[in-house]
Amino acid sequence: MYTEDWDEPEILQQQPQESSQTRTFGGRGRGRGFKPIESANPGMRDKSTEKNNDDNSYWVEDVTSNDSFKPSRKTDNFKSNRRGQTNGTGFSKDHSQEGEKPKRQVYVPQEISNDENELFSNGISSGINFNKYDDTEVKVSGENIPNKISKFDEAGLSSLVMTNIKKSSYKKPTPIQKHAIPIIMSGRDLMACAQTGSGKTAAFLIPIVNSLLEEESLPNEDDGVATPQVLVVTPTRELAIQIYIEAKKFTFGSALMTEICYGGTAVRHQMNKVQSGCNLLIGTPGRLSDFLKRKVFTLSEIRYFVFDEADRMLDMSFLTQVEEFLNHPTVNKNNDPRILMFSATFPEEVQRLATKYLRDYLFLAVGVVGGACTDVEQRFYPISKFDKRTKLIELLGERGSGKTLVFVEKKRTADIIAAYLSEKDYPATSMHGDREQVLREEALKDFKSGRMDILVATAVAARGLDIKNVSHVINFDLPRSVDEYVHRIGRTGRVGNRGLATSFFDAEADSALAPELVRILAQAQQEVPDFLQQYCRNGSWTGSASKFGGRDIRKNGGTNDTGKVLKVVDVYEEEEW
Repeated sequence: MYTEDWDEPEILQQQPQESSQTRTFGGRGRGRGFKPIESANPGMRDKSTEKNNDDNSYWVEDVTSNDSFKPSRKTDNFKSNRRGQTNGTGFSKDHSQEGEKPKRQVYVPQEISNDENELFSNGISSGINFNKYDDTEVKVSGENIPNKISKFDEAGLSSLVMTNIKKSSYKKPTPIQKHAIPIIMSGRDLMACAQTGSGKTAAFLIPIVNSLLEEESLPNEDDGVATPQVLVVTPTRELAIQIYIEAKKFTFGSALMTEICYGGTAVRHQMNKVQSGCNLLIGTPGRLSDFLKRKVFTLSEIRYFVFDEADRMLDMSFLTQVEEFLNHPTVNKNNDPRILMFSATFPEEVQRLATKYLRDYLFLAVGVVGGACTDVEQRFYPISKFDKRTKLIELLGERGSGKTLVFVEKKRTADIIAAYLSEKDYPATSMHGDREQVLREEALKDFKSGRMDILVATAVAARGLDIKNVSHVINFDLPRSVDEYVHRIGRTGRVGNRGLATSFFDAEADSALAPELVRILAQAQQEVPDFLQQYCRNGSWTGSASKFGGRDIRKNGGTNDTGKVLKVVDVYEEEEW
């Protein structure tokens, strides 16, 4: 099942030997061939503290920390040294030399720049099809629905927020922003679902930041215990970082403070930063839960709970932590905290569970919920698993330049395909749940900056990530569920930009998914290949998007009964969040 991988043992590093050599990923002159370990990994030499050359992240020896860890599963560093595998850093995974346990190394991530030009430079600009959003169907249900806005200046936002909106290159609100901003500003609970790439993050950050500015909130801490007014919870580390950067944009120039905590990084470092006080706290469930137990922060001043990718947050993997936050004894009910849930899909069983926590909420559905963005051209190739690599090289050669995101199902496959592409002179990097956090962040940074044009990833990159200029998504392996497919291809074709999604269809592995893929293609008004159609009952697909949460269950005869056993949503044993 999904579990968040922050609470794995912190990274154990083997002391390098002078004569060791290792194979590193690369191509076209980037790290190709063999290099001595030390030169291949300058940030991991045997020093108590050493900064990397290209940023201000660094490694520290954590000898005295009493941070708790749960070694419940083996990570890259603990797997047997089969076939000369490395852990992705160039170090052998053999920790048995001389019978000594290596010293534990912990990663301190680089600070996000407060430089205005750097902070506001990486957003995705609206594309050629942005104006088509005006024709998107929007459904809002509930009582006393606030009027929507058509322009940002109709929302009554502060001058500072309006300035930061313009600096972020937002010219007009997207459909979800037109409705969600006035709903949140009116003080209502909200369940909102909209297609990927539709501006959900700004839809909740803009009104929340404006509210804090109106209250003239200051960074809160009480005797070394932070008391944030906003808690944003998200299932993946990379998405937490992305929301953190967006929050820094909208609070730029104000006294509001935003902090972040997530796994795979130095616990003590993040603990100290949070304890110094913050207004908005953004993080992943495991570390937030741990910090709450340690009284690093309390929820006594909380005004907003935000659950991004809420369908995933409310499945059985994270439900315990969600309930812990909402029912924590430090929550001051007199503050009447609002609960906001955002996602691209809201299955009915998740909606029923959500009603346990939401009060007098509004339900907002934008576009075809559970459907793919119409700006993404979808292509499918029937292919056997043995021919996938050849077809992948063919596609990359045809497309030429541009960022390509390749999705695979297994972590080991991600590393194998990245190495294979690099050997074929297509420089690639990989990202998955078993890679150390520093390597995950470096891989994403290299991909975003264009240093690497190809990122091979598992499900950790499927949700929410906003990466500029991704022109092509390739499903080397199709996922096990159609909603995961929708999330994956949603990494391209964002905010009105066009994109291409190509999927390899292996009949042995993927035939059960075919009827839902036909539905997705039909809803996006795209041609359905004959080979997919033949897998559908009676040769065609009929149905609706209701299973993905396109309708408010209160209008479907649904109830608030949460006593029934709910289905666990999309269990992926190969990927850990």
